[in-house]
Amino acid sequence: MIEKNKILFFHNLILWMYKMSEEQIYTVDLEIAQIHRSELLDFIQENYLRIKKEDFSEIIKKNRENNDSLSFKVSEPGKDWQISVEIIASNPLKLTLSPDDNVPSKFRENLKEDLLFLVQLFEDNVRHSTLYFSWIEGNDIIPEQPPTTRKRISDRLFSSNLILIYIILFGFYIVLFLLLGLFYAIIGIIVIQLSTVLLSDRLFLLTNKWRITPENPLVHIVEYQLPIEEYQDFQKKFGKETVVKMKKEIYEKTLAVGKDPTCEIGEETMESYGFKCNPRSRLVKVVDVYNIVKTAADKFKMPVPKIVISNTMVPNAAATGPSPHRGLVLITTGLLVQLEDDEILSVLGHEMGHLQGRDPIILFSLIIGQYIFYLIVILPILIKNNGIFTLIYLIAIFAVIFFVAKFFETRADLVSAMKIGQPKVLAESLRKIGYTRLQLERTSSIKFPQWISFDTHPPIYFRVDRLEKMENIPDVKHPIIQSIKDMFEGIRRSFG
Repeated sequence: MIEKNKILFFHNLILWMYKMSEEQIYTVDLEIAQIHRSELLDFIQENYLRIKKEDFSEIIKKNRENNDSLSFKVSEPGKDWQISVEIIASNPLKLTLSPDDNVPSKFRENLKEDLLFLVQLFEDNVRHSTLYFSWIEGNDIIPEQPPTTRKRISDRLFSSNLILIYIILFGFYIVLFLLLGLFYAIIGIIVIQLSTVLLSDRLFLLTNKWRITPENPLVHIVEYQLPIEEYQDFQKKFGKETVVKMKKEIYEKTLAVGKDPTCEIGEETMESYGFKCNPRSRLVKVVDVYNIVKTAADKFKMPVPKIVISNTMVPNAAATGPSPHRGLVLITTGLLVQLEDDEILSVLGHEMGHLQGRDPIILFSLIIGQYIFYLIVILPILIKNNGIFTLIYLIAIFAVIFFVAKFFETRADLVSAMKIGQPKVLAESLRKIGYTRLQLERTSSIKFPQWISFDTHPPIYFRVDRLEKMENIPDVKHPIIQSIKDMFEGIRRSFG
């Protein structure tokens, strides 16, 4: 009898260990204040579980002292399997999937993606009613700005791909040809393009006022994540000028006298203007931007590039410069808000890959070669024929240049994974930044058009999947060749 019990015990132990090995646990860093964590679980219930009631059962939400939880079971009608799900609203959020043995892997993956998408969507909703206060020591107070058309063009114009400059200046060069003739037009084009590339870092400095230096390495961010009604009330009572005054007063009480800008001081200042804020709706973040950039530069064995901060909530980073020794990186406060330090580091690894690969110079050479080819070969044909030929040519050459640019973006992802050593962290960063586009691409039945779109980046689903499949730090002798192979494999799979 004792022997039989032993056998039964070990049998159950093996089954339990097998089940544990199948259990999948995911963690997600949340950028929402504690007051909103329980609301996140309600959001998932309202916008996911109750829409397809027939797929979900045993839905239980537990209100705990520290972290609320939501558990449920999910299956497909008529199937003999199910997945047990538990979401704990801690920070980081913990998502546990416990599937039966015969659950299709695609169903399990889609469930995970749906839940992660809902987390990002909820965070985005919270950001729309959040007050942001950002400072850099030793710099003027600059209000948070929406992304204006002028600013977008400026950032795209001088960032690592430089392709917009091709489109903007194309008409100007045709006029140059008509006025100066072929020889002088070609000389003028080369001089203008080369000057733009060589001075791109300095031109970028002119459009961004916040500088990060070893003496002023930190970005201070205080967030007040308000209910939408309170946020609208705040917007009615206080304009941008009042918000800037608040920032200056908080700055003078803190950083100007060597103190940290705590939430308590911020709330005192806001209350002096007649506005009260729940302390549980606040978040404080201090990001040592200089040391993160320096860490990335050290891993690439490059000098630390110039660093500028753009105070806009659109998450973005860009790199420019004629060489690794004359590099510049732009980081938005939106990126600092949404990503953790290791995620910021991996994104900067991508940008360092552009600088190390001298992508601006390579693309400059391609564009110049195309201009000269157009003036010498295409334009004479155009003069003898109608404009349809030119239209076809322009569409074709734009498509080729944008497609080639995707090689460099794919290589930058790979180089970041190799040098920084965190491919899955970079994948998570891309998931956070581009969650809406990722969801659209995953649910689209036709993925191939994403590859031939007028976008310098390959589809984000491809980038995320590629990085997540890197179980070990890749060791690739020729990253550009490997990236081109990976791209064409991704294109092939897009048909399937």
